[in-house]
Amino acid sequence: MPQTQSAEQIKMSIMALIHARGPCLPIHISKGINMSGIFSSAFLSELLNEKKLKMSHMRVGSSPIYYTEEQEPQLEMYAQHLKEKEKEAFFLLKENKFLKDKEMEPAIRVALRAIKDFAKQFNIQGETIWRFFTVQESDFNKSEIKREIKQEEKEEKIEIVEKIKENVEEIEKAIEEIPKKSKIKNKSKSKPKKQDDKFFNRVKEFLNQKSIELLDIEDFSKSEITLRVRQNKKELLIIAFNKKKLTDKDIISAYKTAQKSEMPYSIISLGETPKKLNDIVEASKALSGMEKLD
Repeated sequence: MPQTQSAEQIKMSIMALIHARGPCLPIHISKGINMSGIFSSAFLSELLNEKKLKMSHMRVGSSPIYYTEEQEPQLEMYAQHLKEKEKEAFFLLKENKFLKDKEMEPAIRVALRAIKDFAKQFNIQGETIWRFFTVQESDFNKSEIKREIKQEEKEEKIEIVEKIKENVEEIEKAIEEIPKKSKIKNKSKSKPKKQDDKFFNRVKEFLNQKSIELLDIEDFSKSEITLRVRQNKKELLIIAFNKKKLTDKDIISAYKTAQKSEMPYSIISLGETPKKLNDIVEASKALSGMEKLD
């Protein structure tokens, strides 16, 4: 930088550089105006005092980020430099726009307080709420309404399943009509005790064949095993039934288990699902509601 430049000209050069490049690290500014880091830092401090520039709370290495007020949304491009838990909190807040502090796990609550550039805090009736930095506080009520709608939709789906359950007597009758000889034949071939001992190993072998990672055993009994797994980088529940024929009650039971965990789920068993039960399951996927004529 030529020595003939005045302090004001140097500061104007810094401002022009940041306007052109967006949020900058000190090293970008030093190179951009061809000046040592010590001298450029002095001019940056003056611009901060004059409120022409803002400085981030986050650090890239040990350096802050300098930006103008209107460039604040562009800070998001530096989010990749956050620590792992802070990054998790960042994306969680970005996705939901608002988070209630009391509903978060302790590690996320700490991380939200650390990412001050992206997580803005406000209070409603003594309750701490976090908003994503590009979202307006006034949008909180709209977000709550959407959240309530999602909860209502969830409850409606549960209600639909309950209504389907009330109308599956035909399925139960069909199962009862299976010839007794067939039942006796099945019993003679089966060895319950040995099957119970081997069932879990068969489930594990099935998971290995499908390249499904077993994460945890949620519940275990001789007749039913609930596992938390990862498939294609997504977590879900697998409910395995140690029986050859599933009933509507098994489907409802698996659904309620998954609802408690708020996770998607899959069902496996030792045999094929009866056709009528499959028809009910397929029908429920497309069912949007059931109404009663007055």
